[in-house]
Amino acid sequence: MSATFDTLMARIRACRLCESRLPLGCRPVLQASPRARLLIVSQAPGRKVHETGIPFNDPSGERLRDWLGIDRSTFYDAGKVAIVPMGFCFPGTGSNGDLPPRPECAPAWHPQLLPRLERLRLTLAIGQYAQAGLLGGQRGRTLTETVQGWQRHLQHGVLPLPHPSPRNRLWLARNPWFESDLLSVLRKRVAEALGD
Repeated sequence: MSATFDTLMARIRACRLCESRLPLGCRPVLQASPRARLLIVSQAPGRKVHETGIPFNDPSGERLRDWLGIDRSTFYDAGKVAIVPMGFCFPGTGSNGDLPPRPECAPAWHPQLLPRLERLRLTLAIGQYAQAGLLGGQRGRTLTETVQGWQRHLQHGVLPLPHPSPRNRLWLARNPWFESDLLSVLRKRVAEALGD
């Protein structure tokens, strides 16, 4: 990594922008390298990820790695996979699960970080917050509509996905086309992105 990229990552990891609004304090969790070929943009770390400091180190991560068809060592190789959530710190828990990512985070850091990931071949937009941030007005009215429109978004290098949380079992049951039609495409595109 270049010194400037190292410096940027150090600044991100030292960020205290939202500290007064975070119930467990700041602990930015992400991984990135200028050599990464797959970018995963997700919501924000959960409590377990906050505790370990390892992205997707929870049941959601297990399901996501299964969806992608890659093992832990590949997933946690920053030279292959960048993991850059919309919020880098655990935002806290609300009545229906984790709170949304803090709104200050992505505008502060994504414009500085994402353009430096120049070797990307595929970007995954996981969940509604990532889809709003990456696709803007091009997304559907709902997460389901956005994911159903995956072919249109994939033409621009972005593949929208639901969140792999165990809480989404009902969504997966109601949308069997995701596993029957989209997962094979996802695994193929991930393999192509990571292949030499």
